[in-house]
Amino acid sequence: MANIGYIQVVRHCNHFCGFCSNPTTPYSHTFESMKVLVDDFVERGYFGVILTGGEPSLHPELPKICQYASDAGLHVRMITNGTRMANEKFARQMAEAGLKIVHVSIYSVIEAVEDELRGTPGTLPIALEALDNAAKYGIDVNMNCVINKLNADHLDLNIRYFIKHHPYIRHFVWNNLDPSMGRAEVNQDQFTPRLADFELSLTRACRLLERSGRTFRVEKVPLCYMTDFAWASTETRKIVKSEERIVHFLDDKQTVRQQEWGHKYAEVCEQCSLRSICGGVFDRGEAYDPAELAPVFVSRDAIVEKILNDPNDPSFGKLTLDEWKQRFDGPPAPSRHDLDIPPENMRDTTLRVGAVTDKSRKLYEHKRRKEGEKAKRSGVSLENTSLVERALRVEE
Repeated sequence: MANIGYIQVVRHCNHFCGFCSNPTTPYSHTFESMKVLVDDFVERGYFGVILTGGEPSLHPELPKICQYASDAGLHVRMITNGTRMANEKFARQMAEAGLKIVHVSIYSVIEAVEDELRGTPGTLPIALEALDNAAKYGIDVNMNCVINKLNADHLDLNIRYFIKHHPYIRHFVWNNLDPSMGRAEVNQDQFTPRLADFELSLTRACRLLERSGRTFRVEKVPLCYMTDFAWASTETRKIVKSEERIVHFLDDKQTVRQQEWGHKYAEVCEQCSLRSICGGVFDRGEAYDPAELAPVFVSRDAIVEKILNDPNDPSFGKLTLDEWKQRFDGPPAPSRHDLDIPPENMRDTTLRVGAVTDKSRKLYEHKRRKEGEKAKRSGVSLENTSLVERALRVEE
């Protein structure tokens, strides 16, 4: 319906988050290699593209690729830690290039917690300045937050702060931590929360936003932990609308086309009235316990109707509830075996995502040395680099 694709513009970053799931690799993009990926989204009829990383603003041609994608008719967004958006000249440049929404990632308004999560001191004031700059130049500001052990108890505190001090922010996104890749995989004990750790503060935060007329989304959280706000689940919305997501990873995975949103379920989930529209518990990395899941008994159709009738969604007005039920509850579609689709992700090998060059290899080696020093100081383990080393051998 309104598919949005992702392009990892770079894979290096000026922060050192201990739960980073997409850390430094030796791959790099040129404008021409990114242009091919933008063209592919246009040919697929995608609604928009999200420029991400690493820290995408570190790519010198970011405004140029933003302008190209915007001119091609895509709705362009960017996920950033805000470092360069804190520079007023850069913020204006990105606005002029057609950036519609900037997702600024802030994990905690408690500065000591933010510093620990970022692995870099003094980042919070810079990110807050980025918010103001983006708003000043007409870019819609969204707030992104990774739910983790250190902020799980005060998600609502963050919301109170932003409503009071940055009232122009109208949309918030929470991503429960992905414990399966990068540093997140090897530092699970330090950063991966239990579902129960954040249930109360997430509910309070959602209530605050709903009462204030703001919108929000929640990713990788099973519906039994957000029953009152099931319509805000990213996975549920994509299941209901049959949307897909293509991510162009700037690493050995390359292009991943995600069409199914189920992860892991407990036996009790079969009794749940929302089983058919719930993404389950995120199972990659085996950090979340399905024993925390429990069935709920609320109206599935009421949730679906709220999603279909959301005027803020690009898919608004495409289907009535009755039309949706005929499609969703009708004769079963061919099985994945019949379609010859892998159980979780479908790789697309027709596109080349970046390349390893002498320059990018040297940057990677420099970043690894610096990250090793930061890891020793912070007590964070570095990620497994076996896939990276394999990529280097292939390029040789």
